[in-house]
Amino acid sequence: MANHKSALKRHRQSLERRLRNRVVKTQVKNAVKGVHQAIEQNSDPEALRSALKAASSMLSRAGVKGTIHKRNAARKISRLTRKVNALNAAQ
Repeated sequence: MANHKSALKRHRQSLERRLRNRVVKTQVKNAVKGVHQAIEQNSDPEALRSALKAASSMLSRAGVKGTIHKRNAARKISRLTRKVNALNAAQ
């Protein structure tokens, strides 16, 4: 355990960031899972669009904040968008 005042503060900060990042990552995973479930259920295009919008918003926010890498967020958004567009084109 750290003994210096600055090291103790850094430790507290890292714990707070870890909790915050964990919450954001869980929300992102649930949003992505919601899009996948909507795709599997062949939901109407409006429901797909709203699920995709919510997921892409969360992903981009997590990328900007540094919770996940910005290219990782962009890749996930791109793949989800392609799946939704392919399903809409097939319908």
